[in-house]
Amino acid sequence: MTSTPDLGPASRRMAGLLAGVPDSALTGPTPCDGMSLGALIDHLDGLSLAFTWAAAKHFPGGPSQPPSADADRLDPDWRTRVPERLDALAAAWRSPDAWQGMTQAGGIDLPGDQAGSVAMNELLVHGWDISRATGQAYDVGEEEIEACLAFVAPAVEQSGGKGVPGLFGPAVDAGADASALDRLIAMTGRDPSWTAKPS
Repeated sequence: MTSTPDLGPASRRMAGLLAGVPDSALTGPTPCDGMSLGALIDHLDGLSLAFTWAAAKHFPGGPSQPPSADADRLDPDWRTRVPERLDALAAAWRSPDAWQGMTQAGGIDLPGDQAGSVAMNELLVHGWDISRATGQAYDVGEEEIEACLAFVAPAVEQSGGKGVPGLFGPAVDAGADASALDRLIAMTGRDPSWTAKPS
């Protein structure tokens, strides 16, 4: 049996990026088309909880729903709450049982191993989004990138590069000499050269 990915490094990296987000940046843009940084952090808050429940296969309050992405709904205590939820997310996916059987995430039934791969990809790609939106460095392990590519590439191929609703938009061309991270970012519908415009 192959080992399952550890979401801990990606969760800790995300928490570090969030610590570097100034309040003034929350209304600014991100590589996610039409989504402000505040809205993206609200989305991250919700998906962290949703995928923790997915790992445990326990859904308080009924079936899982897609996490919101609304800056107006961002919890005032997000600087404490989101890192705590990220820690819980990583811990939940360390259980081998999380990767077995069926579960739910975002209102969709899916296999546990696929849900874990989605969670890892969300952390990695949205981490890149936040790093680009705030001008922070982004250092990702090759094993993490390869794990995400192994999940994303077949999905992109199956969609004909047209994107996967609820996950990512149409793929863009990363260029022949693109790094593995840039290829992953491009497959999820983002421009790897995206940078925040100076205000």
